[in-house]
Amino acid sequence: MNWEAIALTGRLALIVAGMLLVIGMPIAYWITFSRWRWKFLIEALVSMPLVLPPTVLGFYLLVAFGANSGLGQLWRGLTGHTLAFSFQGLVVASILYSLPFAVQPFAASFAAVDPALLGASSTLGASQWRTFWRVVLPLSVPGVVTGIVLSFAHTVGEFGVVLMIGGNIPGVTRTVSIDIYDRVQALEYATANRTALVLLVFSFSVLSVVYALNRRVWAVYPFK
Repeated sequence: MNWEAIALTGRLALIVAGMLLVIGMPIAYWITFSRWRWKFLIEALVSMPLVLPPTVLGFYLLVAFGANSGLGQLWRGLTGHTLAFSFQGLVVASILYSLPFAVQPFAASFAAVDPALLGASSTLGASQWRTFWRVVLPLSVPGVVTGIVLSFAHTVGEFGVVLMIGGNIPGVTRTVSIDIYDRVQALEYATANRTALVLLVFSFSVLSVVYALNRRVWAVYPFK
């Protein structure tokens, strides 16, 4: 197996999951509690990666990250290299592609909190910030964990967006999914099978944890 590709994929998935925890929770909170009439447009925008072909998203990101774009020129001026075909480009693309896998579980868990508890917290003089940390977040831990796990696993299994944005540069952008594709193209079926089997076991384990969380068979927070 290509341990370099596995290590790179793990690092990418950890960074993306951590970033989505920071970025996704404010978005999910706003979607859940905002009363803006047109917020469904934001919900649709966040959820687009669920239905948009990876090649379409990858193409537009490639254009946006290219050397001729404003973002690409700004990044090149700051770092000396383009955002496309770099690990940093993979991180940005993966965050956008995995965003709904974090935001939707977060928002669902926030929406499931009893409004009476929020009203009681407000009556006692707690600010929205304090109510979130002391009431909403503790009661939403399973949903938050689900979002983190799903975004991590989704990043591990990415192919189309990664290939469009990062290409296939060993040690830089060659992830596990691309390595499997390369092995198959080279007729190295035994090596491809071993790596694919690892991903198969990993995917089953992740889904088992997610379903266990949803059924509360396995608790990460003491509910009473």
